[in-house]
Amino acid sequence: MLARIAQELFWLGRDLTRAEHTARILDGAFHADVAGMPGDHGIALSWEGVLASIGAKPPAPGEEETAAPDPRPLGRAQVATLLTLDTDSPASVVSCVARARERGSTLRDVISTEMWEALNSFYLLLGRYDLPAALQTGPYSVYQEVKERCALFWGLVDRTMLRDEGRAFLEAGGRIEGADMVLRMLRVAVPSGSQEGHESEALALLHAVGGFQAYRRAIRHAPTVGPVLGFLLFESAYPGSVASSIGGLSEALSAADASPRASPPVLRLGRLIADLELQRRAPDAAGPLDETLERIQEELELVDRDIDARYFEIAALGAVHL
Repeated sequence: MLARIAQELFWLGRDLTRAEHTARILDGAFHADVAGMPGDHGIALSWEGVLASIGAKPPAPGEEETAAPDPRPLGRAQVATLLTLDTDSPASVVSCVARARERGSTLRDVISTEMWEALNSFYLLLGRYDLPAALQTGPYSVYQEVKERCALFWGLVDRTMLRDEGRAFLEAGGRIEGADMVLRMLRVAVPSGSQEGHESEALALLHAVGGFQAYRRAIRHAPTVGPVLGFLLFESAYPGSVASSIGGLSEALSAADASPRASPPVLRLGRLIADLELQRRAPDAAGPLDETLERIQEELELVDRDIDARYFEIAALGAVHL
């Protein structure tokens, strides 16, 4: 497969997953806002926290760096509008969907017709929707629509796309973005590494990743912050956890690589998976939670660089020569 096509598929997966997770985190912040969480114990799924976790993400290839953020604190209406509707912000849901649709249009001979139709109808739906009014009157319906459309796309990937290296790069993009978004949310929501908090705060974290029902089935007691953090980090049976996303990323890259045993990103992911399992089995030996989250995210950033260097670097060189 051409490096350029592989890179487009990888970033298509990242863009669509970023849109979904942004919608989920905003939905979780709305739930937290309605619950009136005091944030007395260091858990802060606030609007400023949402902006810090999503709005500071580095741009994808082809995006422009955004201007320095306004130092003044933003409220619910401004943050929800910025991260949902603002076409000048590369992190907004609308921008992510538009980029995914543009990438999909260049990959018509690689992705299935149903996948392209799902992307195109998703983009057109957002264009026809009176989103500013919907955010004022019913923000939950907006984010539910985004989540359902993203789920439709990934369902069509599973049912209609050939299980080849193209699909592997698409899934790898979605997996690394999913892990990164969850880590960013946890690092901002639990800045001090505190594992104490109100039940409503723990519920907000679960709502922000769509993991409430899965948590109740796996843990079977009322959610508190400590167990919820462990669930979102280490529960490999839950597809939205960091451990599951990293494991899926390793499997996807192994399927795409002709020599996975000599692949730097696959080898680094293997070490990271082993470290996560060790931390799951011996949480007291892992150190403070905030340091653990920072280490995992730093390793993911190195994996991202390794992926660029091994699979996409030649595509960047070709673009320069053109």
